[in-house]
Amino acid sequence: MTTIVITSEEDPSLSIVRFTSELSWADAGPEVAEQQVARLCMEAQEFIVMGRWLELTSLMLTNADLIFSRVSDKDLECIFTIICNLVTKSESLDEALEMAKLISAKVTQQPNDKPVLRLKILFNLYNLLVNPYSKFYVYMKALNLAVNGKVTENIIPSFKKIDTFLKEWNIGTVDQRELFLTISNILKDNKSSAKDSFYFLTKYLVTFSGEDAHHALSEAKEEAVRAIVEFVKAPDVFQCDLLDLPAVGQLEKDGKYALVYQLLKIFLTLRLDAYLEFQAANSTLLKSYGIVHEDCITKMRLMSLADLGSNDSGEIPYSLIKDTLRVTDEEVEQWVVKAISAKIFDCKIDQMNETVIVSRCTERVFGINQWQSLQSKLAILRGNVANVISTIHANKVTEDASQTAQGVTQAVQGLTIR
Repeated sequence: MTTIVITSEEDPSLSIVRFTSELSWADAGPEVAEQQVARLCMEAQEFIVMGRWLELTSLMLTNADLIFSRVSDKDLECIFTIICNLVTKSESLDEALEMAKLISAKVTQQPNDKPVLRLKILFNLYNLLVNPYSKFYVYMKALNLAVNGKVTENIIPSFKKIDTFLKEWNIGTVDQRELFLTISNILKDNKSSAKDSFYFLTKYLVTFSGEDAHHALSEAKEEAVRAIVEFVKAPDVFQCDLLDLPAVGQLEKDGKYALVYQLLKIFLTLRLDAYLEFQAANSTLLKSYGIVHEDCITKMRLMSLADLGSNDSGEIPYSLIKDTLRVTDEEVEQWVVKAISAKIFDCKIDQMNETVIVSRCTERVFGINQWQSLQSKLAILRGNVANVISTIHANKVTEDASQTAQGVTQAVQGLTIR
């Protein structure tokens, strides 16, 4: 946050009005300029005395376009620091929000002109605001400015703090949708952030899960399709909960997108053979979404391994891996190693018995069945811990009793000797 240090007796806001007015009327001649500058300064002085901060803000922004083009970046930042600081003077949060809206509108008007500096001004404004919603409003303006000004790399680092921001802003569902979708779109254009883009796109789709959101499901249809395609394409994402989301579920019986939903179901619930059968009948559909068949085979082999690893026995014969993945005997261990590298499961390879012993496996979906399985495992673990505690307690009681008996015996022997 920038701190204003007053170096003259004149109010900083009045100094800015005087400076920008003189700049604006410089070409009108000395007499006209002096008269107009005096009028504007008198008007600004009145606003300051009466505490009419919204009107003062509007007045100071009158020549914003001019100062962006005629003053240095350093002076421009200084001018807007003083303008932004006006939001701290108002005792009304609603008025401060209106002031923030005025400032944001001016700053984002020409996004291609000094976009980084404009972003810096918005961040300064953000830090000066108290009202959580005002902060959210300015942050969204900063997101749009970054997109339009093609400087998204300057705002992407802030996405790591979104969960913290959400707690602070306490915004409603509609605002969350706008936020998540905007962030997802920004990350989509950044090729190194495909996984993060999918994450925020999923969060967007989750906002349509409530009963009150049922009427809005149709607006999420295109994004639901996009989420499925992004998941299928992502080489390092092997688990998702898309099938449980109403926004995605609406595609199952949709005349246009039912096949896309079927593709998702194959990736999350079936194995390689089901995908190959689907691809043979729908190769044109896959190509229309930019889905590469060879990449899908690789991913489905790993997804199929995840399915094999999730069985209760925890053991997978080489022969089953070979048949399921449609690979040669020599390739079986290679694919197991790939699954370990992708963190799909942890296992030991028993080459003598040609068996893979799985100790941990990533579930492709984590729904009701997975929760029930986890609950059962926790119950068994709790029982085992209780048995261990009971055994330790029993041993301790036995040991204490033995020590007591030994002490009594020694005491009796001592009495006999005396």
